[in-house]
Amino acid sequence: MTRKYSWAKLAVAVVLSLPLTACKDTKTLEENEQLKTHVAGLQKENGQLGNDLETVTAARDTLAKENERLKAEIKALKTKSSGKKAAGRKRRRS
Repeated sequence: MTRKYSWAKLAVAVVLSLPLTACKDTKTLEENEQLKTHVAGLQKENGQLGNDLETVTAARDTLAKENERLKAEIKALKTKSSGKKAAGRKRRRS
């Protein structure tokens, strides 16, 4: 007799747990979809940031080259002008 009740209790527990399991799976699926959407957005943003980084790096490299060129130009101008100083008159008091 107790065996019949055990089986009946088990059957009732299984029947009652099925809707709860289905509900939990639905919530899990909804969360998964939200997370997938969020991950896709983050991947897109990451790609855009990568492109921006490449652009900024290229601009920095260009500016560094221009800076070196200008420094060399200034150095060349300084060496030209420093060697050719004109002799100045000395003022004498009378």
